[in-house]
Amino acid sequence: MLQVLRTYWTTAALGLLIVYFGFHALTGDRGILLTGERDQALVDRQAELATLSLRRTELETRAHLLRDESISADLLDERARALLGFTDPRDYVIRVRP
Repeated sequence: MLQVLRTYWTTAALGLLIVYFGFHALTGDRGILLTGERDQALVDRQAELATLSLRRTELETRAHLLRDESISADLLDERARALLGFTDPRDYVIRVRP
């Protein structure tokens, strides 16, 4: 009886390894069953990338307008008022709580 079990020991060990790796291939962090979640995460990240890219181009445009060679008087006035906290007497000020 013991001799029969010894002959099947390697086969049983290999079978258990196959079951172990098969289980983790299906249900692991990058398993086959989680493909939908990964696809949704990819769509979310692509939307976030598009938003950040748009924000970056807007900031680059504003930075370009603040350079010495192409300064925008309106943008400079807006930034100076925002940083210093001054307003023109003809301006209407609406205070908003953050």
